[in-house]
Amino acid sequence: MVRGTMAAMAMSGLRQVTTSLGLVAQVPPESVLCETAPRLMNAIPVAQRTALVEGIHWSYGAFGGVLFGMLPRQLRRQPWTGPAFGSAFWLGFELVVRRMLGIADGEGGVRQKLALAADHVLYGTVVGASEWPYRD
Repeated sequence: MVRGTMAAMAMSGLRQVTTSLGLVAQVPPESVLCETAPRLMNAIPVAQRTALVEGIHWSYGAFGGVLFGMLPRQLRRQPWTGPAFGSAFWLGFELVVRRMLGIADGEGGVRQKLALAADHVLYGTVVGASEWPYRD
């Protein structure tokens, strides 16, 4: 769980870069909140919305870290497992969660999808990089 949270924090840093470069118009946690809980988003002062979005994102990351920790030890030891796990987490959002919640693809097109895929590879790399996954 801790590694998942730390990996989500690393993603947040990369997303700061990709959003400031205009590669990502709206990060997925923000789009989820805007689509599923617009009253909540409108009730939160604009200056504090980023903190809410980050808190939700780090919670997703913690959940992903728990899922990664549940993988079999032999699988967690493979160097490709972390990046593959991060990619699968992103694909799960894109192919399942986004459609279940009726969230539009957004404005960013292919560049945004590539940027989001890259930050999920970073997430998986961070989750899988620690010595911790090798000790049950």
